[in-house]
This record gives sequence, structure tokens and C-alpha cells, in this order.
Amino acid sequence: MLPLIGELFDHQAWADATMLAAIRACPAAYGNEKVRKTLHHIVMVQRAFLSIFLKRAFDMPAKLEPPDSLDAFCARFRETHTEALTFVNDVDDQALKRVVETPWLPGAKLTLAEAMMQVVMHSQWHRGQCASRLSEAGATPPTLDFIVWLKDRPAPVWP
Repeated sequence: MLPLIGELFDHQAWADATMLAAIRACPAAYGNEKVRKTLHHIVMVQRAFLSIFLKRAFDMPAKLEPPDSLDAFCARFRETHTEALTFVNDVDDQALKRVVETPWLPGAKLTLAEAMMQVVMHSQWHRGQCASRLSEAGATPPTLDFIVWLKDRPAPVWP
């Protein structure tokens, strides 16, 4: 399962960078408060789970304030993905069985593999919301399907 999880995290980095570039190309989309809130939610959840994966503290209340610019969003996403990909590349099959707990869902016990799948699936859902907002703003959203990424496996190009 580990190679597939690694591919999903690679795809996620590319998809997030591609979505951010599309939003940058459409100022009306970034001007939409729902787009900014959704971007913030995506990266905050990715960072919260990464903190659990790395067994380090995550100050949720301190992270509730969204970045003040699209450049700051891009930097936060890039930093998060760089760190997440380093982690994913160091995980072994045995570590995937480790049980992790999420403080925001008390009592839920997930394996590390399940938690990692949650991160990529959750992010995909919210990128879809951003794609809808891009359409509403008059732009054509990028195609971010996993199968499209698999064809050439492009690296993320951060705006």
C-alpha cells in the first residue's frame, strides 16, 4: 500500500499547486471569501494531520487566522507539502499500522494509513469546491484527476 499512498501525496502536491495557479490567474476567484476559507481549511487540515503524523504539537487556535495574501497561501501549501512528502518517503509498512488519534474527533482511532488516506481524500473534496468557485468566477478549472497526473507524474509548479 505504501507506494500508492506516496503517489497520492505526490498527486496532492501537484493538484494543490495547480489549483493555486488557476486561482492566481483568476483574481475574482481569489477575491471570493469562500475560496480563501476553503484554501485555508485545506492547508490547515493537512498541517494538523502532519503534526499528528510527526507526533508534534499543533496549536489549532493559533492557526485559525488565514494567510493575508495568495503568496502567503502558496508558501504555506508548499512548506506543508515539502514536509509531508519527506515524511511519506520515510514511512515503512510497519509504521502504517500505528494507531493515531485526532483531538478534533475524540475517540476516533485510525491507523496511520487510514489517516493519510483521509488527508488526500479530504483535500480532493475541497479542491472540487474551489473548482466550482473558479467556474462561477468565469474561469475554466484545471483537470486535477489522479489518472491525469499518473500519465506524466508532473511535479508541482508552485505559483
